Amino acid sequence: MLTSKLFTLVLVVQPQQVLLGMKKRGFGAGRWNGFGGKVEPGETIEQAARRELQEESGLAVDVLQKMGRITFEFVGNTELMEVHIFRADSFRGEPTESDEMRPQWFELDRVPFKDMWPDDSYWFPLFLQKKAFVGYFKFQGQDTILEYTLKEAEEV
Repeated sequence: MLTSKLFTLVLVVQPQQVLLGMKKRGFGAGRWNGFGGKVEPGETIEQAARRELQEESGLAVDVLQKMGRITFEFVGNTELMEVHIFRADSFRGEPTESDEMRPQWFELDRVPFKDMWPDDSYWFPLFLQKKAFVGYFKFQGQDTILEYTLKEAEEV
């Protein structure tokens, strides 16, 4: 039987730029990604998103816009990852490298999809257009998408 665990992902967007972090260790190391992680007991999904962004990038945000929810299944793993994706268009502080992530701004026409999770290229266009979405991606290992669904949603 499959169980589910909650995760967050925050992407900071400025005109014509997005802030990504190079994951330095752990799950997804060596890939550019947004900032996020596990929702801890006693915190809301949004509280976890804010905490993870601060811990991994040094940035604080006043407003998070919930953009998507994607469920990930990895063949051989009995735990699904339910990832709640947020967008921040304003922030306080300067992006700062942490033990886990090295932040870098990318022009929107130069997002390094080849060095990101394979699913990112599917949902990023909806995210950048501020269209809410829900999806499911089934992976074999960390590089092969076996099947997926992705659709715009009224709310997530």
